[in-house]
Amino acid sequence: MKKFLSGSDIKNMFRGGKVNLAINRTYVDNLNVFPVPDGDTGTNMTLTITSAIREMDATSDDDIRAIASAISGGALKGARGNSGVILSQILKGFTGVLASEKNITTKVFAQALKAGSEKAYDAVVNPKEGTMLTVIRLIGDFSERTARRTTDFGDFLVKIIRRGEEVLADTPKLLPVLAKAGVVDSGGQGLICILQGMYNALVGIEMKEPDEETSPAPVISADFENDYENITFTYCTEYFIINLKKQTTLADIDKLRDKLCKIGDCVLVVGDLSAVKVHVHTNTPNVALEYALKLGDLDGMKIENMREQYNRIHGGKMKEHTKSGILSICTGNGFKNIFNDFGVDVMEGGQTMNPSVDDIVSNVKKVNSDVVYVLPNNKNIILACEQAMKLVDCTLVVIPTKDVLQGIAALTAYDPEADEESNKVNMTDAISDINSVEITHAVKDADADGFTVNTGDVIAINNTIIARGDEVDDVVLDVLKKYSPDDICVVDLYYGIDVTDESAKSLSDKVMELLPDAEVRYFNGGQPHYDYYISIG
Repeated sequence: MKKFLSGSDIKNMFRGGKVNLAINRTYVDNLNVFPVPDGDTGTNMTLTITSAIREMDATSDDDIRAIASAISGGALKGARGNSGVILSQILKGFTGVLASEKNITTKVFAQALKAGSEKAYDAVVNPKEGTMLTVIRLIGDFSERTARRTTDFGDFLVKIIRRGEEVLADTPKLLPVLAKAGVVDSGGQGLICILQGMYNALVGIEMKEPDEETSPAPVISADFENDYENITFTYCTEYFIINLKKQTTLADIDKLRDKLCKIGDCVLVVGDLSAVKVHVHTNTPNVALEYALKLGDLDGMKIENMREQYNRIHGGKMKEHTKSGILSICTGNGFKNIFNDFGVDVMEGGQTMNPSVDDIVSNVKKVNSDVVYVLPNNKNIILACEQAMKLVDCTLVVIPTKDVLQGIAALTAYDPEADEESNKVNMTDAISDINSVEITHAVKDADADGFTVNTGDVIAINNTIIARGDEVDDVVLDVLKKYSPDDICVVDLYYGIDVTDESAKSLSDKVMELLPDAEVRYFNGGQPHYDYYISIG
């Protein structure tokens, strides 16, 4: 049984924590979806604790006070990113307690964890629950209770690590973005890795690189879709303020924190009149630097474009913020490609898969525009889009398109330079110029709209059933015969997922024979359930 930790034990345990975190660095990086999905939490925490270990190892003796001071100073010097700065504050509070004690018992260790939690919370302007802050706080609370009845460090660490894992597993319940992505908090996972490494080093467990089977990569939920709309501010900006001016006061440091909160988020300002570490996500890093220069000299500056980090990690290009944009709701890869070719954002949804209001809000955010025009393309989706208007920060304009062909017609009337009211009028007017027909198969026997329909019959729908038959081509031709040839200039055939390109071409040839003076075109819509969407104009 080990009831007391020596200076040598502390050094060994911190080295173990660093080794285990480094082994699991990539795993922790891959969990990173909050506050932004830039995939660097494991890396930043590893660099931070590595700097602490470097300072610690430069301490020649095993004096606990000297070791604690070295770890605290080294962590602050090497702190990187939001998670790294928070870790440095946990270590500052933790080592502050160790430095004041001669005998490190489980009670002292528990008090140190509690102090680390309090110091970290103090450093964060707007602490979020469900993050590493929650994990360290609840571990600290639990460790104080556990230390009253557990004096052996081996048993003590096992119990607090187990509790930490339970808290970590609950983080998605506290932070919706984690639940959406289907992962636990990355910073919390990093803390558990450090504590596990400390235990391993204390009891002599060798740590090796895990193989793919024993340490699988985390799987991000498909529903998350790389939630990059959380990147509101582009530049992760970090620096030290050193050689502070004689007239600088602690109140000035507090004022700096307040100023940074007005130009960004994830603000961390920690330190004292000897040195200050600053971290902020902002769109104006130059302003963040100018504020600091009024207090002292700058050192260790790092400015990273988080949008480009996202692009490198996820292989996609985030959209730049624009004055206006369009969101189209549809199914079928062909239609998605058509809208994408016009520069329109697309989300999945249609007759049998009506999206929720929350789904619509999430996709509107991804358009990243001041004004977003949404094309529901289904009468059952229009109301949900109108409800979403109340839940978004941008101006959301709903164009009441009832099918995807109306959506294409509305799109052709859109002018990116026009104001929202003009666009709404023009796009809505364009809908009335489109005569669309849907060709599908009956799913049950029915008497409707003057037709006796049997299951499997081919039917043409234009609000009501307007034709029925046994063959798709025959029904399409029957529909077109209802119009005067002089009234038809263009016929566009959008064929579905169950129709081949050859069949669509054959039908277009038949339509051209019927309407020799009309322009007949066919496109791959890729829609399910409907053989053809037909636009007649």
